[in-house]
Amino acid sequence: MRARAYKGLLAAVTAVSAMGLPIVSATAARAEPDPAAFSRTVKAPSVKRHLEKLQQIATANGGIRASGTPGHEASVAYVAGKLRAAGYNVTLQEFEFPFFRVLGKPVLNRVAPDAKTYVSNTDFRPMTYSGSGNVTAAVQAVDLTLPPSPTPSSTSGCEASDFAGFTPGNIALLQRGTCNFQIKAELAEAAGASGVIIFNEGQPGEGPNDRRVLLGGTLNEPTTHIPVVGTTFAAGEELSAAGTKVTLTVNAESDLHRKTRNVLAESRWGDPDKVVMLGGHLDSVTEGPGINDNGSGSAGVLETALKANSLPTRNKLRFAFWGAEELNLLGSQHYVANLSAAEKAKIKLYLNFDMIASPNYVFGIYDGDDSDHTGAPAGPPGSDKIEKLFESYFKAVGQPYKGTDFTGRSDYGPFIAAGIPAGGLFTGAEGVKTPEEAATFGGEAGVAYDKCYHQACDTIANINDKALAVNTGAIATAAFVYAYSPTLPGGASAPGSTQPGTGGGGLGHDHDHGGVQK
Repeated sequence: MRARAYKGLLAAVTAVSAMGLPIVSATAARAEPDPAAFSRTVKAPSVKRHLEKLQQIATANGGIRASGTPGHEASVAYVAGKLRAAGYNVTLQEFEFPFFRVLGKPVLNRVAPDAKTYVSNTDFRPMTYSGSGNVTAAVQAVDLTLPPSPTPSSTSGCEASDFAGFTPGNIALLQRGTCNFQIKAELAEAAGASGVIIFNEGQPGEGPNDRRVLLGGTLNEPTTHIPVVGTTFAAGEELSAAGTKVTLTVNAESDLHRKTRNVLAESRWGDPDKVVMLGGHLDSVTEGPGINDNGSGSAGVLETALKANSLPTRNKLRFAFWGAEELNLLGSQHYVANLSAAEKAKIKLYLNFDMIASPNYVFGIYDGDDSDHTGAPAGPPGSDKIEKLFESYFKAVGQPYKGTDFTGRSDYGPFIAAGIPAGGLFTGAEGVKTPEEAATFGGEAGVAYDKCYHQACDTIANINDKALAVNTGAIATAAFVYAYSPTLPGGASAPGSTQPGTGGGGLGHDHDHGGVQK
């Protein structure tokens, strides 16, 4: 596998040169390292050792590495320590964020007209920034559209008038659609609701377009003081029956002023006006250790950085390990928002690696040119060239690949919004692998790409070693090519779309604790 990868790196570099991204030759005045030699130093077993360390950190800290918790601080210390030891200039960029986690096991049980227990993370889950409470009360439907309309159109709970006649103390049953969840929850609380259940709207679809599956989302900030949960469409439809009474329990911790940090590392070499940036988020969700999501991407970027530290590159390399991504990309948003116009102009491209070793993987490349004609539009000019670079790598190593949409739900989003070319890799999350994908990539059709996505079982055992090795080679290739290329994708460009796409490719990557708001 490794010998094939060395040849693949050489072939990929040659292909990139043929695409108009010339690489400095070994006979030029500025000699470059041999690309195959560099590839040999970035080894998947070394990446796996970083993952094992992140697992140890999670195990020692309550099984999680979420921003604002000791597990994330220990992860930051580990990554920063490795980078400093390798000679990087490391910055820990601190920022405040509204912290949230669920303590203990949430409960949703029907007690009338007959008893039924709903399963947490299967039938329901607390929404991010839910309030706390333990209530048993009647369920009162609010402006529901049942059966659902053919296309999303529900306005349930979006206006104060929807709650006319609402009985204070009841639990409000609302339907997804039109306005964000925060508006629905705040209006319900203002009407006297003791709790809120928001169920998915009901339209069938693929991946994140399926409005029947378990609804997770965020209230954006902790402005609601009652328990708020999301459910599947089936659970919501059941709870809409007359005479329904439930027990709803959520014990949540919120802190408007919790602090966390991004880890930023800058190489000693290269033109500071031509920055090549690679990154991934370091935090997990509060439900598990996050070893695939996103220990895998972080570890791949980290090992590439450690082995690139001594390269006398033409361009400046900058590596980022984001905090609070799982709470709506807060770390990368903070970073980009605090760049001056001049600093933004220096960043010629951003490469994002979020979940690169899913157990039932596909090899997804972000669709920079919208050639798949689905979901979000093309990225800023230059994103197409990044996509072609990764395509050339996968062709060279003899591995299949497919496009995956820029949904706006990972850390490339703020860079695209700022007009910076972006690209990267993704092996799939909660989306379900199709029979066609199983025929192409192997694995199991009808099963999620990562069935442990955002769960306690996202441990070191959840890593696919082949996907990790192949994608590690792709990260090393991209870092090497762009570190030495005199022509980079980025330049002055207009901001890209900030609207989420429709999840092209069906890979799913719906960071339920941040991205879904309506």
